[in-house]
Amino acid sequence: MDNTLLDINQIKLKQKLTTQEEVFQLISTIAVEQGVASDPDEVIDGLLKREQESTTGFQDGFAIPHAQVDTIKRPAIIIVSSSVGIEWNALDGKPATFFIALLIPKQEAGTTHIQALASISRMLIHEEKREALAQAENTTTVMEELLGAFA
Repeated sequence: MDNTLLDINQIKLKQKLTTQEEVFQLISTIAVEQGVASDPDEVIDGLLKREQESTTGFQDGFAIPHAQVDTIKRPAIIIVSSSVGIEWNALDGKPATFFIALLIPKQEAGTTHIQALASISRMLIHEEKREALAQAENTTTVMEELLGAFA
């Protein structure tokens, strides 16, 4: 994997989030702080628009929201977890607590986006990987698990 996709400063665990909007706001704030995107509102709009097409809720509390907008300057993965389950229209009907967001510049929409999404989805198919991420106590553990998915 291109190690520039994930940075330990792009992971925020056990946040007090209660709505999809709060999750998207935190993702966009981190994106701007880390130089991934220049316009937080456009990131939020991109995430919301994608969610309206079809849910990014996966299973067992995981969701993979993603956006491709012009103000995203470089591809990145931003990870946020919530201390409370949030309704996400997930495939299994369970609320989501762990969000692996993919932010991709529009011009890289086909390649980077599909490769990263495929790697994350392959990893989340495995129950032990989902459990390891969900139970991670710190950002280092999350980072190690994800880097393993892209190895």
